[in-house]
Amino acid sequence: MISTLELQLDPVDGDSRPLSDWLTTFPLACVVLDPYTHESAWILDTSKRILEGFREADCRPCWVLTCSSVDARTFLGPYAAEVLAFSDPGRAIAKTFGVKSAPAFLLVRQDGAVTAKAEGWDPETWREVADAIAELTHWSRPSIPAEGDPAPYPGTPIDGTVESASG
Repeated sequence: MISTLELQLDPVDGDSRPLSDWLTTFPLACVVLDPYTHESAWILDTSKRILEGFREADCRPCWVLTCSSVDARTFLGPYAAEVLAFSDPGRAIAKTFGVKSAPAFLLVRQDGAVTAKAEGWDPETWREVADAIAELTHWSRPSIPAEGDPAPYPGTPIDGTVESASG
């Protein structure tokens, strides 16, 4: 059985490396999105704002998209070049992190443990994850919610079958 730290993460623009390589210096601040759902599209701008709020903190802000690299780049558009993004077409990363619905926001420590997680878009629970990241990194938390953020909504299950938008 593969350990969590041996799980391969595939950046949309780069080479696959085990999770342990991505956690060498900093924990991950991840937003998990399913680009085949409206719910993930609704939170895209908000999640970018939150991840960018931690750009200079001692963490690695990133997206995990439950799709191919091609579909991830299509979904993210110019954001793909602005925030680290991983493709997870088999949803192994999301499932290993215990994510059951997207969107999700989580903190993954250097030992691979998920120490804070929010699923669906609930500003209060996302704020709790941001607080955990801010406390761990001694950084300020971005405002959650902020003007222009969507109203709260439940996420969509990630354990379903998906079809690629690119073929």
